[in-house]
Amino acid sequence: MKNVRWSGSVMIGMLALAACGNKNAQQQQQAPKAVPVKVADATTIHAVYNDEYPGTVTALNQTEIRPQVTGYVTGIFFKDGDKVTKGQKLYTIDEQVYNANYQQAVANVAVQEANLVKAQKDADRYHELDKNDAIAKQQVDNADAALAAAQKQVDAAKATVRSVQANVRFSTITAPFTGTIGISQVKVGTSVVAGTSVLNTVSTDDPMAVDFVVDQSEIYRFAQLQQKSNSAKDSTFTIAFAGDVYKYPGTISFIDRAVDPQTATIKTRLVFPNTQKLLRAGMNTTVRVRNNSSIPSVIIPYNAITEQLGEFFVYAVGDSSKVHQTKVTVGKQLGTNVIIKTGLKGDEKVVVQGMQNLHEGAEITTAAPQAPGAAAAGGQKK
Repeated sequence: MKNVRWSGSVMIGMLALAACGNKNAQQQQQAPKAVPVKVADATTIHAVYNDEYPGTVTALNQTEIRPQVTGYVTGIFFKDGDKVTKGQKLYTIDEQVYNANYQQAVANVAVQEANLVKAQKDADRYHELDKNDAIAKQQVDNADAALAAAQKQVDAAKATVRSVQANVRFSTITAPFTGTIGISQVKVGTSVVAGTSVLNTVSTDDPMAVDFVVDQSEIYRFAQLQQKSNSAKDSTFTIAFAGDVYKYPGTISFIDRAVDPQTATIKTRLVFPNTQKLLRAGMNTTVRVRNNSSIPSVIIPYNAITEQLGEFFVYAVGDSSKVHQTKVTVGKQLGTNVIIKTGLKGDEKVVVQGMQNLHEGAEITTAAPQAPGAAAAGGQKK
């Protein structure tokens, strides 16, 4: 009977131990495992680099040449690509026709003025007769009316002369300013329409401008750069073409009057010397603005960055080896590193490998992961 009771007690104890073991095993299975990752320090340095913006070369002064009279091109007085000076004769349009019209208009003025003289004499004569009651009053009134009409005819004829004279002047097209003329869009004999047809384009070529846009957050910075006195040796602003840097630095000409509300950007213009005529209007270029900030820059390895819907994040390591996803603003990339404008202070550690297995608040470990079966083998040796 005692043996039976003893056996029952043993069975109960074994069941209790088994239950505790299962509970501990479940707790171990439920406890999250630390994710193995690699981390790197966010550091601060005085980085020297160039901010880059896409830009377009443009002429400081450029205009399309359009005719102000309708007719046929009768003369072209330059070669394509010539350097032209202000007032230089470029095209003529039916010049002889408009000159003939002008001469006819001048002759018509002479005729109307002769009619005016006759009407004036008639009116004077009739008024003298009227003093002696030797003529009907109606004839005097008719003479006055004819005199007034003759005066109006003279005025109209002179207005016609001025109009035709303007057409004569417009029939000869001259250069509006000193610059380089492009390829003519018309030939001799081409019919052109006033204000519509484009004959050519004239533009200045030294100096040249480069236009680019900057974010509205950078207006203060560029306004300060504009106020500084830029010398010819200052290389704050340079431009590059396919990696080749233009050897002459530029200066800020102006910052546009207002921000574009749709893009939150503002247009900025630089001016560069172009004595060797290497810059041509319409060229695409890269504007390089040297970073002159005395504030240290925070840099991290570029592979620590993750992108989500156009925004950039890093996993920063916090207390208890837990990570927190932090939004950052990315700046210039320097080799394998990248400048962080906002989001980090420079004394954090960030995850650079293993981010795909992380989530907010995940616990990490930087220890090398054990090979499969290593723990079991160690237990057997023990």
